[in-house]
Amino acid sequence: MFLSNKRKNRYKMKTCLIISGGEFNSIPSDLQFDYVIACDHGFDHAKKLGIKPDILIGDFDSISCKDSDYEDVPIQSFDSRKDDTDTMLAIKHALSLGYKHIVLTCALGKRFDHTMANIQSMAYACNEGAECELFSDTEYMCTLSKCEKLFTLKKGYSLSLFSITDECKGLSIKGSEYDCKNITLTNKFPLGVSNKFKKETVSVSLKDGILLVVESLMQ
Repeated sequence: MFLSNKRKNRYKMKTCLIISGGEFNSIPSDLQFDYVIACDHGFDHAKKLGIKPDILIGDFDSISCKDSDYEDVPIQSFDSRKDDTDTMLAIKHALSLGYKHIVLTCALGKRFDHTMANIQSMAYACNEGAECELFSDTEYMCTLSKCEKLFTLKKGYSLSLFSITDECKGLSIKGSEYDCKNITLTNKFPLGVSNKFKKETVSVSLKDGILLVVESLMQ
């Protein structure tokens, strides 16, 4: 049984929620969205979340629901011999509809190769000018490029920064345990791992490159 989707005010930035096929996780109670894409096994997760997708995308090699469960949901079916993962197909579909804010969920765990592919897909969305975020029960991720973003203190969480491109130039961090100004972060050394909040908010900015920001629950 599906509950009603949390539709946002259409006059605000449109948000597309993509439910991927990784490990199941809940979503923030205040997360609002305009459009929902389920990726293959992600439809099973959508049912658990009580969310009815606007479209189902994938090669359908892992979905376990019965056909009758999604017979009224539009479907885009692809051959399994394809270059794009199901999540990448969903991101490209969201971009084609003009969405500039994309949120991924159920996109981590199970297989590291799919986790890495989803992170690269986030980088692709960022390169196409979209703000891309990922939520799980213990992790938050987002990709940034040529911008500044404020992060609010989450107790018990670390703050890590990774360069997705070869380099992230002009990187500055303010409000953390390890602040920096106008440095270059590369993808060959984990210099930005396990930083900590020193103030209520941390400012992260960069002038060039694609940056992955990860907030992880420290256990």
